Amino acid sequence: MDKQAQLEAFRKGIAQFVTFNDAEWKIFTPYLSFSSLSKKEHFAVEGKVCHYMCFITRGAVRYYHIKDGQEITGYFSFENELMSAYKSFLKRTPNTNYIQALEETELVMISHQNLQQMLNHPLLALKIERFGRLIAEYYICCYEDRVTAFVTQSPEERYTALEKTAKDIFQRIPQHFIANFLGITPVSLSRIRKRTLLQ
Repeated sequence: MDKQAQLEAFRKGIAQFVTFNDAEWKIFTPYLSFSSLSKKEHFAVEGKVCHYMCFITRGAVRYYHIKDGQEITGYFSFENELMSAYKSFLKRTPNTNYIQALEETELVMISHQNLQQMLNHPLLALKIERFGRLIAEYYICCYEDRVTAFVTQSPEERYTALEKTAKDIFQRIPQHFIANFLGITPVSLSRIRKRTLLQ
C-alpha cells in the first residue's frame, strides 16, 4: 500500500475519534511517519519505553506477556485499528508486555514527541487533546470488555464472541495463540470448534 492510500485509510479510521478539515489535515500529516514490520518482528518489548502510537493499515499483531517462561496472549489488533503499548507511550515508563507482528504489517505512526508538539499547536491542540482522550476511553473499554468476558463467560461463549467480531481470525492467527487468548488449551479449542460447526 502506498503512502497516500495509507493516509486515506488512517483518516477514515480515526474519524470515530476525530475529524480534520482539509486545512487541518494539511498541517497534521507532516507529524505522521510510516513504518512496516516483518512477520514475527516486535513493535514493543518488555522493559523498553514505547515511543509510538500507530494505526495498522495492513497486517495483524498480538500483545503478550511472558510469565514463568510461558507466553500469554492478551489481545490482537488488525487493519484499521490503533496499536500501542499505551501506558508506556503516555507515561514514558518501561513497557510490561510485547507486541509482535503475526503478518507483514504496515503502520502510520505518531511519535510521542510529535504528539506533544501538536498539543502545543494553536490550530491542532483542541482536536489532538480530544483525540487523545477518546483513545484512552477506547483502551479502557477494551480492557473492561476483556476482563468482563473472563469473569462472566465460558470459554465457548468467548469463542463465539470472537468468531462474531473477527471472523477471519481463525484463518490468519495460529490456533495455539487463539487458544491462549481464550484461556484454554489448543485441544479444548478444537473441541469447541467442532461442536460449533455441528450446531
